[in-house]
Amino acid sequence: MIVTFTANPSLDRTAELDALVRGEVLRTSPARVDAGGKGVNVTRALHANEIDSVAVLPTGGYEGQQLTGLLAAEGLQTRCVPIAGRVRANITIAEADGTTTKLNEPGPLLSEGEVTALGDALVHAARGASWVVLAGSLPPGAPEGLYAELTGRLHDLGVRVAVDAEGPLLRATLPARPDVIKPNDEELSAATGLPVSTPQQAADAARVLLAHGARAVLASLGAQGAVLVDDAGVHHAHAPARPRSTVGAGDATLAGFLSLDASGSDALATAVAWGAAAVSLPGSRMPSPEDIDLTAVQVVALDSEEVPK
Repeated sequence: MIVTFTANPSLDRTAELDALVRGEVLRTSPARVDAGGKGVNVTRALHANEIDSVAVLPTGGYEGQQLTGLLAAEGLQTRCVPIAGRVRANITIAEADGTTTKLNEPGPLLSEGEVTALGDALVHAARGASWVVLAGSLPPGAPEGLYAELTGRLHDLGVRVAVDAEGPLLRATLPARPDVIKPNDEELSAATGLPVSTPQQAADAARVLLAHGARAVLASLGAQGAVLVDDAGVHHAHAPARPRSTVGAGDATLAGFLSLDASGSDALATAVAWGAAAVSLPGSRMPSPEDIDLTAVQVVALDSEEVPK
């Protein structure tokens, strides 16, 4: 069982058009509305591939009712914590060339009691789990050290923790020694102050985060695939993709990695295959087995071979 934690879930409305032009009235395709938030997306991807997962999240307001309705319609297992505020609603514009523009609300203000109830619900759901995913931003009112605190509590239960966060939230979690972190290229660069435009640069930056507490780093690099730095060494994987929407692709990548217990080059290849499949799908739809092509993935050890062009 893999449990996901989304402290700041959302309703994600996605519209597709040929090109975004500021100040103009534009005609889009019919909009999709999906349950959103990084952890929610990981659970959706796992569920689409028949892997047991439970999503822990707060819900409140009309948007929260719609969100839980969407999750129920997909058949997802959830542990919802009621809050006084309303769940945020995000807007995504996906252009024909694959360019994605996102407008994200900050989310509801959580009280101290709501933050405590949310953390307790996670720890309760995590008993007996193989992995817990702490993913995405924190809403106003949640302390920056929340992921670090939860990582410690989960480790006390013997549960491994994967973290997908950015900026100060990611850095604040590293001393708690998460078992794997999944930054993208921009997040990896921001966390280390190093340039990250190639797989080798991603590997160099990942080693910095290992020195600060992470036990493994899975860095997603968009069209360049992903790099894994762990006890087995440094590996890069890449797969061709026809971009349609990048929303949720990183979450699908992490889900694929966890589906093979987040270990080794086979897990990396699966992660990249799931991410490439997600990019080719509309909105934040998660890939199912028929969408995923493992045969298209190339994996190399960066320390010994040239990265494929």
